[in-house]
Amino acid sequence: MAGSEQMRTSRRAVLGLALAGAFAAGLGLPAARANRIATKARIVIIGAGAGGATLANRLMQRLDGAQITLVDPRREHLYQPGLSLVAAGLKPAGYVVSDTAGWLPPGVTLIAAAAAAIDPVAKTVATEDGQRLEYDFLVLAPGLVLDYDAIGGFSPDLVGKDGIGALYAGPDHAARTWAAAAKFADEGGIGLFTRPATEMKCAGAPLKHAFLIEDIASRGGAQGRYEMHYACPQQVLFSVPIVSEKVRMLFGERRILPHYGHTLSAIEPGRKTATFTASGTDAAGQVTQSTVEMPYDYIHIIPPQRAPGVIRQSGLSWADKWTDQGWVECDQKTLRHLRYPEIFALGDVAGVPKGKTAASVKWQAPVVEDHLVAAIEGREGTEVYDGYTSCPLITRVGRAMLVEFDYHNNLVPSFPGVIAPLEELWISWLMKEVALKATYNAMLRGRA
Repeated sequence: MAGSEQMRTSRRAVLGLALAGAFAAGLGLPAARANRIATKARIVIIGAGAGGATLANRLMQRLDGAQITLVDPRREHLYQPGLSLVAAGLKPAGYVVSDTAGWLPPGVTLIAAAAAAIDPVAKTVATEDGQRLEYDFLVLAPGLVLDYDAIGGFSPDLVGKDGIGALYAGPDHAARTWAAAAKFADEGGIGLFTRPATEMKCAGAPLKHAFLIEDIASRGGAQGRYEMHYACPQQVLFSVPIVSEKVRMLFGERRILPHYGHTLSAIEPGRKTATFTASGTDAAGQVTQSTVEMPYDYIHIIPPQRAPGVIRQSGLSWADKWTDQGWVECDQKTLRHLRYPEIFALGDVAGVPKGKTAASVKWQAPVVEDHLVAAIEGREGTEVYDGYTSCPLITRVGRAMLVEFDYHNNLVPSFPGVIAPLEELWISWLMKEVALKATYNAMLRGRA
């Protein structure tokens, strides 16, 4: 069976179990795996989030005797796909919070400190608490950082006040975002929704929030007394053209006004004014820039997103791509570093054209596992990551589009003929609101 078709069949199996309500399948025994491989390999994984925890569990099931060390200071694991539900008042903040150590298998060492430096030549990682870790293989899965300092006048402690929301900042901030959004949905006014110019985790998140708050406002106290604006630096609403056109049509139906080429640069909370750098072209086709101010009663801010400093300072980032963001230089099919073959990238930090979602991690982790284990055995791996990304794009409370696509912007639906990817369906909402977390938890355990 061809690799891409095999992956698609696997996706159908996983999602089919979820839709059938067989959540226990993801929490039971792992699927049959190859015989465990005896090795003394020292494997260091930077980051114990979705990527790091998933890979650690998978490697423990494959390897016998390996020394696996995770480096991450965070005690709390965040189910980040749930933040958009918290920010719309549909789930409590605690819905997305669990204990990091609780997802890790016995035998794995967790160092509760941040990685401070990486020396890819000496093959060492230094931690902020003074430890020096030697490795045979290194997996970079630290996630990304939110560059709030790039937006003048804003800081996360403003979230929930003066009509300011920022759901990415964490579960408490997502709850405070809902407090500000709920006031807008009840009282009305001008709603302003933004996204950054950089690559970002789950590019559908700003759209989901805009759709959800508009839906809630349309049925709340603000009915008929609000207007919605969506400002994006890009000239499209979504990277996949057919999805972008669908969103544009929905914006038109819902009277959400898009502002293309608008990059948020600053806010003035006291005046409730946002400043944008607006890009366009003049009659001669030359690029132009201007400064535009827009008022708001509620603003949702998604800041620029970048690789953590330890990655950008290590010499492991792309030198000619995303130079302002620092994503790890790696092969987009194998996720293996192009200059240091013992290093792999996984999750948000990977410098690949698509793939900053939890669903992407689900299909990246087996690829990294395959090539890392193959290297231990002295052979070449065979698994390929095709850029699979899934976005349950919520359009209303109780309705969503299950958008799945690859590197080439091809739609790759797991249920062709059953779930239409560009239709607003209750079953797609169910995938997001109910089934996805069970599948995610199974993934963390290395069982899905």
